[in-house]
Amino acid sequence: MRISKDSKPPVIADVARLAGVSVPTVSRVLTGNIPVSEGLRAKVEAAIKELNYRPSSLARALKSGERTMIAIFAASTSAYGYANTLAGIEAVAQAAGYSVVISAVKSAEESDVKAALEVALQQQLAGIIVLDFDPSAAEVLKQLPSAIPTVAASGFPVGQPGFPYAFIDEYAAGRAATEHLLELGHSTVHHLGLFPLTQFSGRYQGWHDALTDAGITPPPVLEATRAARSGYEQGLRIAADPGITAVFCSNDGLAVAALRALYEKGIKVPDDVSIIGWDNQPFSEFTWPALSTVAPDFNDLGVRAFRMLEQRLSGVEAVADSSVGPVLLQRESTGAPTAGSRRYASGEQGNGANPRTSVRR
Repeated sequence: MRISKDSKPPVIADVARLAGVSVPTVSRVLTGNIPVSEGLRAKVEAAIKELNYRPSSLARALKSGERTMIAIFAASTSAYGYANTLAGIEAVAQAAGYSVVISAVKSAEESDVKAALEVALQQQLAGIIVLDFDPSAAEVLKQLPSAIPTVAASGFPVGQPGFPYAFIDEYAAGRAATEHLLELGHSTVHHLGLFPLTQFSGRYQGWHDALTDAGITPPPVLEATRAARSGYEQGLRIAADPGITAVFCSNDGLAVAALRALYEKGIKVPDDVSIIGWDNQPFSEFTWPALSTVAPDFNDLGVRAFRMLEQRLSGVEAVADSSVGPVLLQRESTGAPTAGSRRYASGEQGNGANPRTSVRR
């Protein structure tokens, strides 16, 4: 059986193969940076014409001496929020003719920050984007050379001075998630968070202020790490404490781990405990029950950060910050405490809210 394939545009390797030369030789002809013999040049140019090959925007930029490399500093390339923000940046950067180099910053320690900077600053950079989600990024921003146009992307409420920011409004979403649980009739909301990092985040501050403004003293944070196991262990603690009926989690991984612990201990969600996650990872709508969560658009965050950097590269000095709020997805893991729930059985009372408040799904 014959299988026909759609024809693809020729690439530089196709030119090298037809001309009988190496890829670096084709690159030298395209950029003109290193001389080649007239014979080799003629072969390459003939192959380019025959294949109707069009040099990439990067090759054209190299020939003109234009800088086309964007450096991205990030503490992680695999965590959900980081990975999707990076994907957003890469897609629009490449479409605009820029290539991307990612420099991982392992920690806020001086040696790790210095190592990340050295890797990236060896390149001929047009600009820089820093994913300011953690203390390591803050240290990078403090040490970057001022001559290179730089933009930051963050979920923190306030950015480092001197840089334009693309923000996710975590504060508003943290408030909305907490207020949703209070409106359902829960007397308080606990926070399962990445402590101590969470106390600097907008989602934590939104949770804290929503409780305070409702006249409720925020309970101690249920401390966790990025490891799912810590979410499971805190889930066991939640299961053992009948006073905990509503939990707002720093991420979906912790929320799902806690769900597992509650299930094992016979605690019903949402009848006994309501849980809200954060990230809207693809698995969140397929948990049992489906996880209510906050959905930040990380891909859009990356796109906005690059568009702001484009303004800087075009000569705009005062680039305005950009902020977009996440969406609260109300699924099956949140609900009003039922009359037979642990909370009512333990003699606790609600906060006066209507326990039949409707939930938009």
